[in-house]
Amino acid sequence: MSTNSNGFNKKILIQACGEALLKLNPKVQVRNPVMFTVWIGSCLTTGFVLRDLFQGSGGNTSFALQITVWLWFTVLFANFAEAIAEGRGKAQAQALRQTRRQTQAKKIVHDKPQVVEAASLRKSDIVLVEPGDIIPSDGEVIEGMATVDESAVTGESAPVIRESGGDKSSVTGGTRVLSDWIKVEVTANPGETFLDRMISLVEGAKRQKTPNEIALTILLVGLTIVFLAAVTTLYPYAIYSEINISITVLIALLVCLIPTTIGGLLSAIGIAGMDRLLKRNVLAMSGRAVEAAGDVDVLLLDKTGTITLGNRMAAEFIPAAGISMAEVADAAQMASLADETPEGRSIVVLAKQKYNLRERDLTNLEAEFIPFSAHTRMSGVNLKDKVIRKGSVDAIQKYVREKGSELPENVKSACEGIAKSGGTPLVVTEGSKVLGAIHLKDVIKGGIKERFKELRQMGIKTVMITGDNPLTAAAIAAEAGVDDFMAEATPEGKLALIREYQEKGMLVAMTGDGTNDAPALAQSDVGVAMNSGTQAAKEAGNMVDLDSNPTKLIEIVEIGKQLLMTRGALTTFSIANDVAKYFAIIPALFAAYPAFGIFNIMRLSTPESAILSAVIFNALIIIGLVPLALRGVLYQPLGADMILRRNLILYGLGGLVAPFLGIKLIDVLLAAFHLV
Repeated sequence: MSTNSNGFNKKILIQACGEALLKLNPKVQVRNPVMFTVWIGSCLTTGFVLRDLFQGSGGNTSFALQITVWLWFTVLFANFAEAIAEGRGKAQAQALRQTRRQTQAKKIVHDKPQVVEAASLRKSDIVLVEPGDIIPSDGEVIEGMATVDESAVTGESAPVIRESGGDKSSVTGGTRVLSDWIKVEVTANPGETFLDRMISLVEGAKRQKTPNEIALTILLVGLTIVFLAAVTTLYPYAIYSEINISITVLIALLVCLIPTTIGGLLSAIGIAGMDRLLKRNVLAMSGRAVEAAGDVDVLLLDKTGTITLGNRMAAEFIPAAGISMAEVADAAQMASLADETPEGRSIVVLAKQKYNLRERDLTNLEAEFIPFSAHTRMSGVNLKDKVIRKGSVDAIQKYVREKGSELPENVKSACEGIAKSGGTPLVVTEGSKVLGAIHLKDVIKGGIKERFKELRQMGIKTVMITGDNPLTAAAIAAEAGVDDFMAEATPEGKLALIREYQEKGMLVAMTGDGTNDAPALAQSDVGVAMNSGTQAAKEAGNMVDLDSNPTKLIEIVEIGKQLLMTRGALTTFSIANDVAKYFAIIPALFAAYPAFGIFNIMRLSTPESAILSAVIFNALIIIGLVPLALRGVLYQPLGADMILRRNLILYGLGGLVAPFLGIKLIDVLLAAFHLV
């Protein structure tokens, strides 16, 4: 299916044309008061044209017919903009529906699996899912561990691990188990699953107007009423002054003066904002959440996986007095050869890179590897002639003391320095002899400091949340460039911090994936739950990140701001447009008075040409702005004053200039082809 640069494709465009016609239904039009006014005006002018045709009045029937046609185009183009926005969402919904098929579920009945239709499952049912099976419904893993392919829902090809307990226990219906097995407790009834809610949302059927959108609609309705009253009073004045102004002309005047441009695009802007969020695999439970993201003042960011890569890596070996660096590296690598953790792998790699330690003959060494134990907090290897251990400072200190030794002072100092710098120290020992320390470092994500700088320019405060001690947290916060940090964070502490900011009138956003994050997610204005997290976290947040990428929070804020900027920019353009159109209409209304000819600064051909040109331009500008409404205004991390100044110059000035150029060009063409 071909797609152009604006994200449209031929099928969506064709469907949007049909939807635009269906939306002419007055029950649909009444939801948009501005365009409903245009719809009523179009119906009235259509009636006048038909009356004149049947009565054979002649006169200005051709002019009235052209006005009527372009008034209908104005309504249709506004419908078309909304239909395209909805069409793109429906295309996504169709893709999601392909993940829903008639699947069989192995329901546990009396401790035995029984094959049933997935649609018959209810909340609290237990199902067994084995390799190759599709997970039949949303749920929590209560037993087992398995590799799950979530690409059908998230688009991410890399499989993920789901297991009982912890924060990686939530599974989504429509995903497939690749290996091992899990027992899942169903957490949703049919029609209430995560996928059902997502399809309903992207189709736009239940999209509610946000508070800002409602406020803007009230403003537009107010302007429409004001201009309706003004135009209505012109008719008796024209009769009294013996000026020949038809009702068709007055309707055309009203349509040109009321804010039809933003009125026609307002719904499309809101739908497109949620569409952009969905393209980044984020499901917003409401449009209110998207708008709130655009107004966020404080971002609470978890350190691990958001600011840092998530795994601490070996950065250097620090030998004890009288020990060479190569000896420390050799022992550290030997103790880590069977360690499959990222930290253990990084120690092996560092020793290879710095000292070319590779191709160990483990058979001749008679190596017996000791895996890491949460009880001992150590791991290591027993060789035929020596015993090597590596572990936390406290664990190794206790280990060597039992053998009648102590940590050397320089190793203690080195470990304290590592902790103060934000790293994690490990100590390596051979028997009772301490060889040195290993510096494990949190690796800050590339470019994250620049992102925080951009957020600061936008007036957003960044706060790092971590369970590390204050010294470690302070060092990482300084390196990452965040504005503040919270060390040794607890669920109660997070909740208190959010409330503290909210009491100051700030909007707060945060991410989380665990049950212990649920209170803070529920309290925050924008709570982004990870799809890989627990059901409690997903229910507490007002957004769910299908990719489970904590850094997505920054993108969500940018999309929210882009939505608000787009609406503000097009509102500015629309109002400026209306101001400019006055100068096309005024000379037409008062053509009977030569003294008012000075107002015809555009030197338009005739009053009829001026009115028709303005109506045509009014219709075409809506369709011309559809790509911008759907794509959104280019986002730049600027302060509020700078954004306002840019909008006034670019869209305010542009909105004033465009009608003069457009209406004059249309007037020239109308005159050239003798259409008026």
